[in-house]
Amino acid sequence: MTFQQRFARFVTTVVVRVPPLWRVFRRSTTRNFDRLAPEWEATRVSRERLATIEAALAAVPAPPARVLDVGTGTGAVARLLVELFPDAGVTGVDVSPKMIAEARRLGRQRYDVGDASHLPYADDAFDLVAQNNMIPFFDELARVTAPGGHVAVAYSMGPNTPIWVPLERVRGELERRGFTHVAEFSVGAGLSLLARKA
Repeated sequence: MTFQQRFARFVTTVVVRVPPLWRVFRRSTTRNFDRLAPEWEATRVSRERLATIEAALAAVPAPPARVLDVGTGTGAVARLLVELFPDAGVTGVDVSPKMIAEARRLGRQRYDVGDASHLPYADDAFDLVAQNNMIPFFDELARVTAPGGHVAVAYSMGPNTPIWVPLERVRGELERRGFTHVAEFSVGAGLSLLARKA
């Protein structure tokens, strides 16, 4: 791993354990993703890297009406969500203004600049919340997911993903917030899960 990737892993580990510490890392993380935004789509987005999140999304039992992609980056997962659920209203949100600018250039979905630790949406606002290679802020995921809705969490390179939380930790945190485990998926090196809010 590069220094930046090791730092991303460190930040992820710290923030998942102590979410308020995100405020210590938010500015530097945002600057880093702003810097990477112009090259992100060309160097880090591929259908292969989306396969793991796609497996979880394909298991959603009924088409959702309102969908949120948290940590959307340049909008690759948001665009995938539109392919899978063409009648859904899809929103992507990311803390990086430059990532959001790229997402708006590449797609027609709604994209908002926003912090995943304090999402700018109402309680129970979405039937499906997705996040790919993203630090999970579990309280916010639970807050914005409607009862009966689903959360899909994926790490495209499994434990080798710089931003990585073991799925057993993800599952346990979601279960403590009223989710039931639906299924886990493995595609290549990637791992994902789908959970349903009771």
